[in-house]
Order: sequence, then structure tokens, then C-alpha cells
Amino acid sequence: MLLRINHTTRYHYAVPASYALLQIRLRPITTPAQTVLTWSLDLEGADTQAQFSDQFGNLVDLVLLQPNANDVAISFSGEIETHPSSGVVGVHSEVMPLWYYRRQTVLTRAEVGITEVLKMLGTVEPGDVQALHRLSTMIRDRVTYETGQTDTFTTAETALSAGRGVCQDHSHIFISAAREIGFPARYVSGYLMMNDRVDQDASHAWAEAFVEGLGWVGFDISNGISPDERYVKIAHGLDYGDAAPSSGVIIGAQQENLIVSIQVQQ
Repeated sequence: MLLRINHTTRYHYAVPASYALLQIRLRPITTPAQTVLTWSLDLEGADTQAQFSDQFGNLVDLVLLQPNANDVAISFSGEIETHPSSGVVGVHSEVMPLWYYRRQTVLTRAEVGITEVLKMLGTVEPGDVQALHRLSTMIRDRVTYETGQTDTFTTAETALSAGRGVCQDHSHIFISAAREIGFPARYVSGYLMMNDRVDQDASHAWAEAFVEGLGWVGFDISNGISPDERYVKIAHGLDYGDAAPSSGVIIGAQQENLIVSIQVQQ
């Protein structure tokens, strides 16, 4: 499937930043499930300082906002050819070792709620991918998809307790539980082509777990499926913070107004 993606983030500051340096993770890489045909970056009110791969192999653009810029626009666009994979990403080939992906973070730390879910799941043998699918279904049944109830600082336990959240929360809960039963797991950010719309309010998130005999396998808990040809992967890490589209340092800016525009179409 050939997908066309446009992603623009516009910032307006009533008082511009005296200094602002951002790490932007919005560049896909070619994998067995996707081939990057074209991808370009366009900047207004900012300049590229460098491009590098982080410790997870994600491509990062280092962007410096121009001094006293009230309006800044960061735009990515390109074409990706996706390939059938049944959600199987493949072998582990990056620098970070597999054991690192069993490490819990502040956002994924397992407490009482995660423990209760795992008791209901029962005994899980290494390589039991069907158990992970059951886990995904259990999380989706317990946590209703609802926007505006959580934010980027919401932990897996908090979202599970509230019973409401979005794809980020579903992914964090799944990752936390999978790690507790011995599976390396990671958070994934990317895009999903919707069947009923082109314009979207935000990018998408799902999880991947490493299964013996299969390698990395994707689980989109919010939609109850493994990623197919409608998905484009951008970045991954231990949790949202490692794969966030934008992070960095902004000094002196006041009254930020942020508008994100995303189009994904075949």
C-alpha cells in the first residue's frame, strides 16, 4: 500500500522564546514492513542544526527556533510503501539489548492494577503470543477509549484505575504487563490511515513485544489488532518519552498556542 503523509505543527507565542532547541522524532526508517520513498522537512521560523540516530535507532532532527520568532511551523511530508507483515516486525537488530526493554519506567511501573490483570491472565509460557493477544483484549475491555481524560504524564496504573484513556495509555498498560511476565516490550509512535477520514487530530501509538520464535510483534490495543499495511512506524522506546514527536528546551516563551495538522491517505 502506498501512503501519503503530511504532518504540520504550528506554534504561536505571544512572547517569543529567547532560546528554544527541539528534538523532533518524525522521520520514518525503512524496515521489512515499510519502505520510505520520499520524506522531507520544511521549517518556518526555525533552522535545522543536526540530524542523528538516538540510542533506539530513531532518526532525530535537532531544530533551533529563530530568535524572537512569534510563529514557528515544522512540516514533514512524504510517501511510504507498506508491506504485509501480520504485525510481525522481525528480529532484534538494534544497539540496545533485549533485556533493556524489560525495564519499567515511571510511566509503566506496575502496581496493584497491573498485578490484578496478570492474575486474570493466568500462567504465560515464553513464546505464547496468543496470551499477549488476550492481554490486549483484556486491557481494551477495561480501559475505554476516551480523549481528554489523560495526558502525556499519565501512568499506566492511573489510566487503568480510571478506566479511561487513549492509545498512549493502552500501550503503556500493555507494555507494563508484558514486561512483568518476562516479555521485552516497547512503545511505538507512528501513523494509522483511517478508513473514514484523511485529516486526523493526532498521530497514533501502539506497542511491540518480543516473542521467542517470532521476534518483535506489534499490538494496537486501542483497535484490537496487530498493525497491518495501514500503519507507518516512526519511533520506539521504553515509553512515550523516548518516542515523543517533540521534546526539548524552551526558555522565555509565554502563552504558547499549538496547532497540529495531520493527513494520512492512500
